[in-house]
Amino acid sequence: MRVFITFHGSCEPFDVSPDQTVGTVKLMVKDYFHVQLSDDQQVRHFLELSYAGAILLDSWFLTDVGIPPGSAIRCLLKQEPVVRVFSAVTGETLSVLGPVVLLSASVARLVTLVSQQCGLPVSSFRLSSPTGLQLYDCNRLHDYAIDLGATLRLDTWDGWVEFLRGCFLGHRRTVQRHLSRERPVMRFQLRVALYIAASLGHLDLACWLLERGVRANEPVGVHPYREWCHQTAHPDAAKCPAIAAVERGQLTILKLFIASSVLTLACRDPQGHGLLRIALQHGHRECVRHLATKLFSVVALLGMALPMRTYVQIKRWVKLGQRRAASRLCMGLNRAPFRTRVDDTVLVDGFTLPKMSSKPRKGEAKAGIRVTSKASQPLTPINCPSHILTTSLESFSLHCDRTPRENAIYCLALASAFTERPWIKQLDVARTLARRSVQNMG
Repeated sequence: MRVFITFHGSCEPFDVSPDQTVGTVKLMVKDYFHVQLSDDQQVRHFLELSYAGAILLDSWFLTDVGIPPGSAIRCLLKQEPVVRVFSAVTGETLSVLGPVVLLSASVARLVTLVSQQCGLPVSSFRLSSPTGLQLYDCNRLHDYAIDLGATLRLDTWDGWVEFLRGCFLGHRRTVQRHLSRERPVMRFQLRVALYIAASLGHLDLACWLLERGVRANEPVGVHPYREWCHQTAHPDAAKCPAIAAVERGQLTILKLFIASSVLTLACRDPQGHGLLRIALQHGHRECVRHLATKLFSVVALLGMALPMRTYVQIKRWVKLGQRRAASRLCMGLNRAPFRTRVDDTVLVDGFTLPKMSSKPRKGEAKAGIRVTSKASQPLTPINCPSHILTTSLESFSLHCDRTPRENAIYCLALASAFTERPWIKQLDVARTLARRSVQNMG
């Protein structure tokens, strides 16, 4: 059959036989358009074919996914990711792009890139190799024998998955429901939540967190369990939510932060760059315009006009004096500042097991077990034993590494990617893919 493939503004016809796979079609496109995929040793590229909103896999046949003759297939030249990161929080896989030399960079550099891409602060997750080995910031990626295109795993603190999902969705009640009962951990969670809200632009969640006393100019810091290791923590742990808002270009969140506290204008990243310079580096014009207006404005105070920078500096001195006075008052009352205390959990790299495996809370795990036990109701017995296909099902599971039910779910998930087609057509694609997987067993 004849299909049309669009590539770089041109649309050319290709005659494809029913027994040719998508991978074979890619080779035809590569030869026809003279595409060079390996001419650059620093960045690698690959061809991607898509139809009806779905990416076509190399092992598929065009007829399997219901592509009729005369259809237009889109072809793109994309950069191959250096590594992929599977997030246990969202269930999605992130693609980290960049030169191949990134594999020789430090783990801390990769953690920074992942944090900027997913919106999580660096102190709320860890990365592990495909073999399950934790990656430490001080080492380099090649120390763990990580190859090009490898898939790493992102895990968060145990009992935090539902909390972080609520932060990603901006659901205030979900965040409130899954806060820790330990006050130091809860305070850290609130700072993490404000950082995520600033990155993703969740205005309602950010307003609620500011009302609870979380400050946008306060660094997220490290988990209280790692208080004794804060000197070796990732440098980006000193980032505050205001920095995240500027990096992502969240103008509404930035205005909210400045309105809540003018000290937000004095925030700096770990490299010492101010908000205005960060906005310029990322090319967010609206943020640059708003910050410039605020920074170069004049404040009328007690009959005199002060430049905003001077006013912010005075406010910082006042806050610092109040903090020192409060600390001395606590010491005078024989009360130590609120820090790690006796009997608190302490985690030290290399000496204690990490509590970052994305495990659910004990109560949530027990609730899940109860629901499962109630849902497992016995099915109606089969009257005719000859209708039982036990042998065929066992043979399918042996050859396909998936049960028939898992294979059906897998095919439905693949077919649902064709978002530009109606659901009945998606169901036909799923049936064809399931039928093809059975035929491949022979």
